[in-house]
Amino acid sequence: MLEAIGVAAVGDLFAGVPEELRTRAGLRIADGQSEMAVRARLEAVAGRNDAAPQRCFAGAGAYPHFIPAVVDQILQRAEFYSAYTPYQPEVSQGTLQAIFEFQSLVALLLQMEVANASMYDGASATAEAVLMALRIRPQRPRIILSRALHPQYRQVVHTYTSGASNVELVEAPFGGDGRTDCDWLADHVDERTAAVVLGYPNFFGVLEDLASAGALAHNRGALLVTATAEPVALGIVQPPGAYGTDIAVAEGQSLGIPVSYGGPGVGLFTTRTEHVRLMPGRLVGEAKDGAGRRGYVLTLATREQHIRREKATSNICTNQGLMALAVTVFLSTLGKSGLRELAIANTTTAHRAAVQVTAGGAWRMPFAAPFFNEFVIAGAHAETRWDAARQHGVLAGIPLRRWYPELADALLLCVTEMHDADSVDRLVRAVS
Repeated sequence: MLEAIGVAAVGDLFAGVPEELRTRAGLRIADGQSEMAVRARLEAVAGRNDAAPQRCFAGAGAYPHFIPAVVDQILQRAEFYSAYTPYQPEVSQGTLQAIFEFQSLVALLLQMEVANASMYDGASATAEAVLMALRIRPQRPRIILSRALHPQYRQVVHTYTSGASNVELVEAPFGGDGRTDCDWLADHVDERTAAVVLGYPNFFGVLEDLASAGALAHNRGALLVTATAEPVALGIVQPPGAYGTDIAVAEGQSLGIPVSYGGPGVGLFTTRTEHVRLMPGRLVGEAKDGAGRRGYVLTLATREQHIRREKATSNICTNQGLMALAVTVFLSTLGKSGLRELAIANTTTAHRAAVQVTAGGAWRMPFAAPFFNEFVIAGAHAETRWDAARQHGVLAGIPLRRWYPELADALLLCVTEMHDADSVDRLVRAVS
């Protein structure tokens, strides 16, 4: 192999690394050490690293929740973690049943009529929902995106539509309460608008007024699309389907998937039955064979490899099967009452933390609309105090200046059931 790539020794592959660093990189492990001894040595070396803050209150699309051990136990079964997209689906009954159960749970969670076998993540699901809305309303080129929708979701939508010259993306402002400005929507949703896209809860953790926004959109022939980054909220708030939402998508990370430095996630995608043939991805259905036995089949596959490319609704080639299974096991384990209890624990802890953080007067909450487990606080020198808190082992949310210059002195905090009273007390002390 060395001869094929033109080097004399393995060490030559690292010639680009300064010699001083290469010298320091040696682990100095004696020959003949046992596995136990080597592991202890490596753990000691790793322990010298600058650890992440001991208390993390960052959310913004990735949320820390307790994951029952049964989730990983099921995921580690070889027939699941080693399987890929079933190209001869009917012989993969276990995989198809898992997907069918996932679809059923997602449809129940969002209170929609049909769910697909998953998208890559919440951002890609949002972008696919926009493309689907344009297919449903082909004569309407305008999409209105709430500025309170997750900024990275909006970026992905811009990327997906950047090659289409006839698509017009317009951002709707948010009002003083943190919700999308419905008065603005009343003036700008017109016969050219294909869809209005809102976060639910939105990026600020605020619950949007879906009833008003949906009425405005539907009265003018537009669709209502919702994107939920924190689906645990659906344990206690009215689901998007209750407001007549046409396409409801979500990020499933909160439902049994750990926060893993940005991924993986899983996109939940639901719609109305009347639009099912314009939906991206795949759909697994339940059927009976010739002997009357229950079986599962790939009912709908709209990807470009299954049908003519010009008729495909998406270029997403597979579903997040393993992550969708995690969501399925998590929701099955909690059940309806368990999910509600989890949601109550989240919102109770977050509201208690909000009272404590703002009690001293140094911080205020700029948005008055109801929130779930995320909220915005504003105060003088916010980023300086954020950095000081980090030096004391507390990651006090994320500064909002990066995405919202008008909120330069604001932080977005997330508090879940994983934050006990001691953690919240440390947060209060750190930012005060």
